[in-house]
Amino acid sequence: MPEPSRSKELPVSLLTNPAMIEACQARDFGRIFQLVKARAGIYPSMIARRCDLTPSRVGEVIAGRRQLLHMDVIERISNGLRIPGHMLGLARRSWEMPPSLTVTPREPAKLPASAVEPLAAGLPGADVDNILALAADRGLGASTLDALHSSIADYWRRDDEHGGETLRPAVVGQLRYVVDLLKEQRPTPLRDGLHSIGAELARLTGWTYFDARQYNQARAYFTESLGLAKAIGDHQFMANVLACMSLQATYQDKPGDALALVTAAQDQTRATAGTTPRVLAMLAMREAFAHAALGNHSATHTAISEAHAQFGRISTGDPDPAWVAYFDEPKLIVDTGIAHGRLGEAALAEPFTADALRREHRTNHRGRAFHAFWLARTQLQRGKLDEACHTAMGALAPAAAVNSQRVAGHLREFYEQLEPFRREPAAVAFESRLREVLPRQFSGSLRP
Repeated sequence: MPEPSRSKELPVSLLTNPAMIEACQARDFGRIFQLVKARAGIYPSMIARRCDLTPSRVGEVIAGRRQLLHMDVIERISNGLRIPGHMLGLARRSWEMPPSLTVTPREPAKLPASAVEPLAAGLPGADVDNILALAADRGLGASTLDALHSSIADYWRRDDEHGGETLRPAVVGQLRYVVDLLKEQRPTPLRDGLHSIGAELARLTGWTYFDARQYNQARAYFTESLGLAKAIGDHQFMANVLACMSLQATYQDKPGDALALVTAAQDQTRATAGTTPRVLAMLAMREAFAHAALGNHSATHTAISEAHAQFGRISTGDPDPAWVAYFDEPKLIVDTGIAHGRLGEAALAEPFTADALRREHRTNHRGRAFHAFWLARTQLQRGKLDEACHTAMGALAPAAAVNSQRVAGHLREFYEQLEPFRREPAAVAFESRLREVLPRQFSGSLRP
């Protein structure tokens, strides 16, 4: 049944109600949803549609069986229910600004014509590019495939070090090149090789969008990758893509989707003889993430045990696909800590995360920042304010070195959790260091 036509704005009497204000300050979304239903006539099914949540998830929140913690979800609730940002500790929402006061973004300064014209004159037009592409030698051999695989490995390395935002145009350009090559008749081995490379490039593109928290775009490219892998029956790579989509679903607070996607990934590996223990361990850990997001303690612990058991079966001669090489022992350990942390088991999570962070490769800036903020949040949950701020302070340099909205989101979540301790010396020192290291990104935008 379509939702009745009504204003999206909540009644002023509700927004000024002390109970609503208190619930928003505590981010008690169960109470918020109850008040919205009782005082504004917006029922759980409507809340679900407005906030891009499932009705069952809204029901669990109202019943007190589920908490909503991810910043993406909190922003969706603020936008969907028109709760002003400051009430939930968020920045001012775009819809709060009257149109007459909206600032038109300043256009970037144009280069003097004298500087642009020689450059433009020296480049061929788009039509000439197309003519040259038709005239080019389209010969394709094993060396071409090797070169493309080498480029992909380099893209992943640079993605870890600097983030994917600046890489994306090159990756998408290469993906289009590969798809164009597939339009011509090729011997089966070369055609299968191009499908495999196209699938890897599409997954990498999806990953860069996921890391930028542009989830619809990410899903589109993940789906494209899935189709390219399916065309050549590469069930292991299809499992890899489904595991990526499962991880994204946990960020979108869609744990039911996350579990369905990762179990589908595991089904794909059953269709492939010779799936390696490393791949199975990675998938078991993604399953643990999904169960943890659902709050299922026993199923999470079972999946963690399965991941460690499979990892223990790894041997040097295993024919691991290149895309799973990242899942080494430190990654297994830190993911174990994250799974326990998602369950609220801070005492179990802290030693795993701390141990893995000590072994993290120094050039993996995003991984170091991401895992350090997880550790800081865990330490804060255990009442270790000084240690948490010290850990988070150490994450600021790698966070500044990588362009990742996902890392920035974890930083904001940690900062929000510091609110009750804002006047403590450790918190003051952290905020001072934060504004020093990341002045452009966060100065003036963090404090509610």
